[in-house]
Amino acid sequence: MGVKFIPGIYNKSKLDMLLEVHVLIITKAFIICLICVPNMASDPEGKAIVIMGVSGAGKSTIGQMLAEELKCDFLDADVFHSQSNKEKMRQGIPLSEEDRIPWLQSLQEALRESLTAGETIILGCSSLQNQYREILRSADPYYQLGSYVSAVKFVLLDVSAEVLVERLNKRAAEGKHFMPATLLQSQLEFLHIDDSEGIYKVDATQSPRAIVNVIKSIILLSRLLGQI
Repeated sequence: MGVKFIPGIYNKSKLDMLLEVHVLIITKAFIICLICVPNMASDPEGKAIVIMGVSGAGKSTIGQMLAEELKCDFLDADVFHSQSNKEKMRQGIPLSEEDRIPWLQSLQEALRESLTAGETIILGCSSLQNQYREILRSADPYYQLGSYVSAVKFVLLDVSAEVLVERLNKRAAEGKHFMPATLLQSQLEFLHIDDSEGIYKVDATQSPRAIVNVIKSIILLSRLLGQI
């Protein structure tokens, strides 16, 4: 049976009240430290957050905004593509494994450089298959393949095909990207995620600000649980 305190019967001593105040102050200070996510960059070990998804999901926009919030660098995986890769995609030709692997390895090297320096880094990268994500997870020098316990974490921007087509057509009309909407279906079919990977999924039909706030909440929760 639980103990019930009846108002007016139990009178707290001054010492009890003082101890409660001290506990409250310490608790608030701890919460404030956790909420100040930019301090992630000062951790002894670096952290990497990969904003993933198909073309048109908003990886670059969200990644850049999140990096500004966390006061860290943002890497756009598209920049790391070779000119031949970009030309293939511009012509609507899907990339082969021979095209992707060197590209992913260059991203791995960039992430590892930041991780070993104890920095926080945000990467915008499609990361459609587990084997590709494993290459990026291996940027953590202590990572064991298949464990999914890595300093590199993934957040999937989830968007319907209809919204993606609309976004890609708009970008193509504005000449802002080399990826045509014709390759979207192949990307959607290629995207595969296993629940055991622990990838966070965010509804990316929301406003960019709302999406970034959700990701920041995920980061905070993960820090509380000791997962990031």
